[in-house]
Amino acid sequence: MAIRRVSKVESGFSAASMTDMVFLLLMFVLMALTLVNPNALRLVLPKSDSQVTERPYTSVSITADGRFFVENMPVTQGQLEGALQEKLAGKEMPLVSLHMDENAPVKYQVVVYNISIKNKYTLILRTSPE
Repeated sequence: MAIRRVSKVESGFSAASMTDMVFLLLMFVLMALTLVNPNALRLVLPKSDSQVTERPYTSVSITADGRFFVENMPVTQGQLEGALQEKLAGKEMPLVSLHMDENAPVKYQVVVYNISIKNKYTLILRTSPE
């Protein structure tokens, strides 16, 4: 009397669950990459043929709509001087790099210039190469 199995064992492999996992992993990576640098400022800098290679101690960025950032941290116009004094405290020959959108009003540039003159900071205007 021969005993037969009712169900056969399949030697095949279903990759459906593996493709689901790869798809979910791909979606996670794509979403994580878009959130890597949310504080990056997109500024259109003015053009110049002379470039300064010296590394500034700190940077001030001004967007076209008049928002101020000290090293990519948002500050108000009233907090700007205090934030710069905090960043440059104890530095000899403090240097500030001004990154200003070319469409930003000049009045914001004057604010930063006045703060740098008052506190005796060296100020350079960051530009794009021509």
